[in-house]
Amino acid sequence: MEGIATLKVGEPVEQYLLIKQATKGVTTMGKPFMTLILQDKSGSIEAKLWDTGEEQQQLYPAGNIVHIGGEIQDYRGKMQLRIKQIRPIRVDEPISVSDLIQSSETPKEQLYEEIQQFLFDIKNPAISRITRTIIKKHEEAFMTFPAATKNHHEYASGLIDHVTSMMRLGKSIADLYPELNRDLLYAGILLHDIGKVIELSGPVATVYTTKGNLLGHISIMVTEIELAAQELQLDCEEVMLLQHMVLSHHGKEEWGSPKKPMIQEAEILHYIDNIDAKMNTLKRALSKTEPGEFTERLFALDNRAFYKPTID
Repeated sequence: MEGIATLKVGEPVEQYLLIKQATKGVTTMGKPFMTLILQDKSGSIEAKLWDTGEEQQQLYPAGNIVHIGGEIQDYRGKMQLRIKQIRPIRVDEPISVSDLIQSSETPKEQLYEEIQQFLFDIKNPAISRITRTIIKKHEEAFMTFPAATKNHHEYASGLIDHVTSMMRLGKSIADLYPELNRDLLYAGILLHDIGKVIELSGPVATVYTTKGNLLGHISIMVTEIELAAQELQLDCEEVMLLQHMVLSHHGKEEWGSPKKPMIQEAEILHYIDNIDAKMNTLKRALSKTEPGEFTERLFALDNRAFYKPTID
């Protein structure tokens, strides 16, 4: 797919882009500027607007479409768009937000159907009922929200794309290690990130909500599990185990995990989540890299650049 994320250093830019994020800043000299994350269907890129005042901040908020002229440059190992001209779109221009939103390669309806098949494989009644209740409650948002604001699966339907990919990996691991409780692992994968439909604002110009900033998706989902259990009148160990799966899926305290994994299924959930997030980041970075060259530096992977081999 051609677009802003596929251009090389030195190439010109003359196109419509959606402002995904707009952040105000101040230089060391005290002059205001804006950092814009701009996107089309191919992906996103960072750009700077210098010497910005109140007028520019009102013209270029997140969610607005702009027409930009400029060129691609390399800034400390990362692609950046150097803006030469920028203007808001006019009402008569035939471009809409849907033309510029990046979404999962697989249609969300197809992903949701695959999720339903995995749900049928959960045999434990309590785990099945809690998981189905929560997924049904947040069905529409689960199918359309991104999984993050940046780094991985940060596109429309990225959340369900991430979870479906994790489920496939979870099935393979559960087949290889039958001592794992498949019901618990599957439910943990399905539920671990659904709190993001409350933590994040939606698929367009995604930001953290007030609840997202104050509570975070992990705490939100622990409460959701408790509410579902109360609604279903369930008071059993499964409730606590599902909550632990969610609480510990980031693996370490320094990675935002309130608890470290203390059951084997929680340990495996953490690895599966990490693998899928990193593979998504690598897949997208390598897809716009020529064989024999390096990707840009990837923040989510210790700011490393990855080499794309020339071999098949």
